[in-house]
Amino acid sequence: MFTIVVDMHTGGEPLRIVTGGYPDIPKGTILERRAYVRDHLDHLRKILMFEPRGHYDMYGALLVEPDLPGADLAVLFMHNEGYSTMCGHAIVALGRYAVDERLVAPREPMTTVNIEAPCGLISAAVEVRDGKAGAVSFESVPAFLFARDQRIELPGYGAVGFDIAYGGAFYALADCRQFGLEFGRNRVRDFVDAATALTNKLKAELPLSHPDHADLAFLYGTILTDGQDAISDTPTKNICVFAEAEVDRSPTGSGVTARLAAMHAKGQIEIGRTRLFESIAGSRFSGAVVRTAKAGPHDAIIARVGGRAYYSGRAEFIVEDDDELGRGFLLR
Repeated sequence: MFTIVVDMHTGGEPLRIVTGGYPDIPKGTILERRAYVRDHLDHLRKILMFEPRGHYDMYGALLVEPDLPGADLAVLFMHNEGYSTMCGHAIVALGRYAVDERLVAPREPMTTVNIEAPCGLISAAVEVRDGKAGAVSFESVPAFLFARDQRIELPGYGAVGFDIAYGGAFYALADCRQFGLEFGRNRVRDFVDAATALTNKLKAELPLSHPDHADLAFLYGTILTDGQDAISDTPTKNICVFAEAEVDRSPTGSGVTARLAAMHAKGQIEIGRTRLFESIAGSRFSGAVVRTAKAGPHDAIIARVGGRAYYSGRAEFIVEDDDELGRGFLLR
């Protein structure tokens, strides 16, 4: 088999865009297509995301035909564990890619690219100058605080306080200082261990629900923050550990959306104010609450998150018939 890809990164977080070589996917809703790829084509995810072509923290995007009216393109996200419902860093990269590849006709100074994701329709605004795409921001689906000011006993750490918020995917949000951690002092591995412990505990003990579809009701990961939610004039740091202990190099677009939903619900950020969110790698996304909304019974917000994506390569991948390791493996 062979697969053609374009590699990009947003804030240091990789995105491998599949541009050719994938089998046809039956028509249906985006969630039905996600289920089909998961159940029938998962060996291709492993080939593209795992070693020797990828790595433990690789991320990918498979473009498919849109189903929703008004969508310019549709995307399925993939990573080391499976298939996400939303990915903000991918939306930023795909917005630029769509304009550069003329999947959407460029218009200056701003081009709108409507991207159908498993969580719903995402509207990306791409800055265009002299026909070239630049920075991208997006408005995601309604985001909301699902569980506020919760506490749980976590072996090895004691009592830990957390929120759970939805920003296209569900995240646990917790102050890293509760785990004895500090940005710039502790190893990334220390943050990964703490976040993974909380994620696994909550997956086992705290059921989630989403008003739109049961397939959206799963805990994607944990975001450890510097605790500076209520300070509105300085950047706030976080690290997102998602899927199978995968570390996001960017501030995490859906994670920033979830944090904004929690901050707004707690009166820590007002509509129209912009915050900067900084990742473990030092990259930054802007984030703002645009307006309020509803998500079933939940009071929700529409957030706008912005960043910049860059190209890092183009490739054609092959797998020889007798290459067992070439079908994908992971070392950590």
